[in-house]
Amino acid sequence: MNEWILIPACIVSIGALVFSIYNSYKNRKILDNVEMMLDEAIKGEFREEHFSEDRVSRIESRLADYLGSSALSAENVRKDRDKIKTLIADISHQTKTPITNLLLHSELLHETELSTDQRESLDAIENEAEKLRFLVDALVKLSRLENGILTVESRPDDIGRLMRDIDSAMRKKAESKGLSFTVTNESMIASFDYKWTLEALSNIVDNAIKYTENGGISITLKSTEMFACISVKDTGIGIAEEDIPRIFSRFGRLEASREKEGVGIGLYLAREIISKEGGYIKVNSGQGEGSEFLIYLKK
Repeated sequence: MNEWILIPACIVSIGALVFSIYNSYKNRKILDNVEMMLDEAIKGEFREEHFSEDRVSRIESRLADYLGSSALSAENVRKDRDKIKTLIADISHQTKTPITNLLLHSELLHETELSTDQRESLDAIENEAEKLRFLVDALVKLSRLENGILTVESRPDDIGRLMRDIDSAMRKKAESKGLSFTVTNESMIASFDYKWTLEALSNIVDNAIKYTENGGISITLKSTEMFACISVKDTGIGIAEEDIPRIFSRFGRLEASREKEGVGIGLYLAREIISKEGGYIKVNSGQGEGSEFLIYLKK
C-alpha cells in the first residue's frame, strides 16, 4: 500500500524538478538574450531584426523596441554631428583665405607712401580684419568643443610647462602697454588637456592685459589637497560682484568693456574647457579693484 503512495509522490517530485530545471533554463535564456541586446547596443551594433517574437518574451520585445529607437537616435546624432563638422570646416576654410589676404595686403600697403588719413583707414581695416579672424577662430573652436568634434582629454602633466608657454606668448603684449608681467616658474603636476588648457589660460591672461592700463599682471601657482590652482591677478578696472556671473555667459560683455576689443566668448570658452577637465574657475574682484581669476585643475 505504501508503495502505491510512493509512486505518485515520486512522479510529482520528478515533475517539480523538471519544471524547475525548465524554468531555470528559460529564465537564463531570457537573461542571456537581454544581456546580448545590451552588449550590442553598447557597441553600437544593435539591430532589432536579430530577435524574433517567437524567441523573446514580452519584456525582451519591449527592450528591443527601446534599443532599436535608441540606436536610430544615436545614428541620427552621428549624422548631424558629421554635417556640423563639415559645415565648420567649410566656414573655417572659406573665411581663412580672405581674412589672410586682407591682412597681407594691409602689410604691403604699410610699405607704401600714404597720407595720414589713408594710414588711419588702413589701420582700421587691419584691426577689423584681426577682430574677424579672432571671432571666426573662437566660434570654430567653441562649436567643435560643444558638438564633441574635439574632446578634452585630461592626463597628468606639468603646469610649469604651461606657465612658461604663457610667459613666452603674452609677455610682449603686456610690456608693450607698459605693464609688469610676472610668472611663477615652478613645477606642479595636475590632470589636464595641455592644448585646451593653454587656450583657456591664454583667454584669461589676454583679458587681464586688455582691461589693465596701469600696474601689471601676476600669474602664480597654489596647491590645495585636491586641486592645483593657477592664479591670474591684475590691477585693471575690476568687475562689480553682481556682474561676475555675466562675464562667463556666451557673448557676455559688460558696459565698462564696450570700448575694448572682443566679442565676449573667451571666458565662456575658458569655463567650458576647465569644467570638462573636472575643474572650475573662481573670480575675486570689485569695481576698480582689479581682478583675480583662479583656475582649479584636478591633481
